[in-house]
Amino acid sequence: MPEITPQKAGGANICAFLDMIAHSELGHALLDSSDNGYNVIVGSTASHPILFDDYNDHPNRLIGPPIIPVASTAAGRYQLLHRYFEAYKVQLNLPDFGPLSQDVIAIQQIKERHAIDLINNGHIAQAIYACSNIWASLPGNNYGQHQNQAAALISAYQAAGGKLAAA
Repeated sequence: MPEITPQKAGGANICAFLDMIAHSELGHALLDSSDNGYNVIVGSTASHPILFDDYNDHPNRLIGPPIIPVASTAAGRYQLLHRYFEAYKVQLNLPDFGPLSQDVIAIQQIKERHAIDLINNGHIAQAIYACSNIWASLPGNNYGQHQNQAAALISAYQAAGGKLAAA
C-alpha cells in the first residue's frame, strides 16, 4: 500500500491505482525485497536490487548499459526521473524524496493526465491509457520498453482494493 492515506490521496481507488503502478513498474518480488519500492533505483531486479538509503533527496544515479538499454535516473516506487523530481519538489513544496513525497508526486502526475475522475469512477482501463506516457510499463506508449497487459494491471488494481465501474 502507498504511504499516503486514502483520505489525503482522494480516495481508496487512487491508492489502489498507485499500488497498480508500483506493481507494473517494479513487480511484487521487488516491492517485497525493498522498502515497498520507495528506495528502488532503475535497473533493479528482485535477485539484484539496486537500492538507496537516504530519502533526503532523489538519488540522481544514472544507470545505463549494460544494466539497462537506455540510461535513466529513474528511482522510487513510481520510477521518477531526477529532472522531474526537482520541478515537483518546488511545485508541491515537498521536503524530500520520502515515501509520502513520492506518492504526492505520482498523484500530481495522474492529475496532469486528467485521470483522477476516471479512477474515482472506476474507469481503470481508460486511466491506464491516459497515464501511459508517464509510466513506460503501462500499455499504450511508444517507449519501446516492456509494457504490461491492461487486464493484468486491472487485476492488480482490484487486488489492491480498487473498485471498477458498474458494467
